[in-house]
Amino acid sequence: MNNPGKYALVTGASSGIGWHISKELAQRGYSIIAVSNQPEQLDVLKQALENAFPISVHSVNVDLSEAGAGKSVFDYCESNHLEVEVLVNNAGMLVLGEAALVDYSSAADILHLHVNTPALLCNLFGKKMSAKKAGYILNVSSISAVMPYPVISFYGPSKTFIRSFTRALRTEMKVSGVKVTCLLPGATATPLYGTRKVNIPLAMKLGVMKDPESVAHAGVNSLFNGRAECIPGVLNKLVVFFLPLLPAFVIEWIYRMRNIKK
Repeated sequence: MNNPGKYALVTGASSGIGWHISKELAQRGYSIIAVSNQPEQLDVLKQALENAFPISVHSVNVDLSEAGAGKSVFDYCESNHLEVEVLVNNAGMLVLGEAALVDYSSAADILHLHVNTPALLCNLFGKKMSAKKAGYILNVSSISAVMPYPVISFYGPSKTFIRSFTRALRTEMKVSGVKVTCLLPGATATPLYGTRKVNIPLAMKLGVMKDPESVAHAGVNSLFNGRAECIPGVLNKLVVFFLPLLPAFVIEWIYRMRNIKK
C-alpha cells in the first residue's frame, strides 16, 4: 500500500506501541504526523523513519493531556495542508492509586489524555473522513477496559470509555466507508511502566507481557482488514472473556486482604 502525499497521525508516537505503529504505517507508504510531548524522542523517530522509508515525518510536540490539545493538533494539520487518512489515538499514561488519594493534576491529566483528546480528535478528523467517505481510525484501549478494579480506578474505566466510544463510532462511520478499530493490548513492554519493578524478560517469557512491535503489527493489520477489535495474544483474549465474570465480592476480598497485609 503506497499513498504518496497521504498522512497517518499517531499520538504517543515517540515510544512503545506508538513508535512501532508509526513504523508499520511508514512501511505501508504513509508519511507520519508524530505527536508527543517528548521532543527529543520525536527527533529520533523522525530520523529513523525518514532514513528507512521514502516518507516524511512531521514532529508535533504537544502535551495531549492539556485541554484544547486535540484542536491544536488539528489546526496544525490544517495550516500545513496535511491530509490525514489514518488517525491513531495511542497516547496513554498510567496512574495507580485509590481514586480519592490520587494527585488531582494526575487524575485530570489521565482523563484528558484518555477521554477528551481522543474523542475530540475523532470528532475533528472523523468529520473530514466522513465527507470524503474514506479513512481509518485506530483507538488504543486496553484489556483493563474490562477491569474496573481498585488502584486502577482512573486507568481502567478511562480505557473502558475508549472501547465503548470506538464501538459507537464504528457503527456511525461505517455508512461513510471509514474503518474504525479498537486495539486492546494487555501488559506490553513499554515505558508506560516507568521505574516500577517489573521483570520484563520473565514476564515476556511467560507470555504475560508482549513486545510492542507485535502489538503494533496486529493492531495495524486489524485496522486495514476492517476488524472491530484486536486483542493480541491468547492469554489476553481469555482475560477479556473471563474477568468480567468474576464476582464483585472476590475483588473486594482480594483488596481487603491487600490492605490488611500493608
